[in-house]
Amino acid sequence: MSAEQRQIWASGDPYERYVGRWSRLVAREFIGWLDMPPRLRWLDVGCGTGALSAVIVAATEPAAVTGVDPSEGFLEFASAQLPDARVRFESGDAQALPLADRAVDAAVSGLVLNFVPDPARAMREMRRVVRPGGTVALYVWDYAGAMQLMRYFWDAAAALDPRARALDEGVRFPLCRPGALAALLEDAGLAAVATRAIDVPTIFADFDDYWSPFLGGQGPAPGYCMSLSEGQRSALRERLRASLPFEPDGRIALIARAFAVRGAVRGAVPAA
Repeated sequence: MSAEQRQIWASGDPYERYVGRWSRLVAREFIGWLDMPPRLRWLDVGCGTGALSAVIVAATEPAAVTGVDPSEGFLEFASAQLPDARVRFESGDAQALPLADRAVDAAVSGLVLNFVPDPARAMREMRRVVRPGGTVALYVWDYAGAMQLMRYFWDAAAALDPRARALDEGVRFPLCRPGALAALLEDAGLAAVATRAIDVPTIFADFDDYWSPFLGGQGPAPGYCMSLSEGQRSALRERLRASLPFEPDGRIALIARAFAVRGAVRGAVPAA
């Protein structure tokens, strides 16, 4: 099974249990960092289950929020979770956004860009739909470092199955580093580019709280996990149980780090 086949994005509930609940914590820090005024028109690219859109609504008093995602299952989940007249979700591709030029004040994206086949094209599209003076910003997980729930998983998987290393997001996505993200925005013609790390706690009540989301099949690590035989999956489970840092009360206290980047659209939007 290829890496692409293991990247399943279809069902909202399993994704929420896996990383959606932690993405919402990052989204709050991210939106606070952007420090945008109220009454803006927002675009959420790759909106998924609506985590970032929900924070925009709660924190910024937007005039409108449009969420775009190719997964009908995620869009259905997001719509059910965020029934707000200012918000609409629609199917679309980050590389060909279904919006007119200069249609929004801010285009943002959470945990998506590294999964887009052509990130540079997606960044040009985000720039295209934002008015001059507006903001383009995004965040991605620090897969190679302090996104610890995934780091522990892939380190354990690779120790048991060397082929798993090729599926590790920390290996596959060199884009998910501050320098690479800044260069991507600068190459797209954005100005005043800045980056920062966002760390949020990921506290698991017990081992099952950590392990069971990997059985949901949503995303590369869960997809890999569910591609294993029962015996292989059991070996991976026990390897993880032995390697994770347990608190005396059985909790597992980890950190999830994301890297965020933002830039401003110049006074004239260059041709894509």
